[in-house]
Amino acid sequence: MIFSVFSIRFNFSLFSWYNFLMETLARFVQKKRDDLGLSPKGLAMVCNIDLNLIEEIEAGKELFLSVPVRQALAKGLRCNPLDIKKLEKDFDTNFVSDQIIESLKELILNGAGGLKCPKCGAPLVTRIAKMYDLEDNLMLHPKAHCTKCVFQIH
Repeated sequence: MIFSVFSIRFNFSLFSWYNFLMETLARFVQKKRDDLGLSPKGLAMVCNIDLNLIEEIEAGKELFLSVPVRQALAKGLRCNPLDIKKLEKDFDTNFVSDQIIESLKELILNGAGGLKCPKCGAPLVTRIAKMYDLEDNLMLHPKAHCTKCVFQIH
């Protein structure tokens, strides 16, 4: 009996360390937001960031943030932007040529549906991020991520 209790405590301890070491951007944002008593909509309002982007970050779909988004999020979460940056994952897309990525971006901007991942052939989830530059000009940025592998366009 003593061995099994020790085993359970030891396994729990390893599990806790694993979770500590494997903190993700999604978990970090959710925890900081919860600590501040904010809903996702509340955080979006405080940060002046689109609610869909907050939801994608917390769902683990958005893994790399632009500098302005990172700064706004850090201000809203009352943390250092470097705390967020160290948790971001920028996956290498060298396994797909720049020409293919550019053609996918054009297809997304033109409203094409049913696009497939160039790496594994699974469906791509696509969206167009609407942003404004410093002169209030609308900038459209195509984004996509694979439903099965790490491929993404950001």
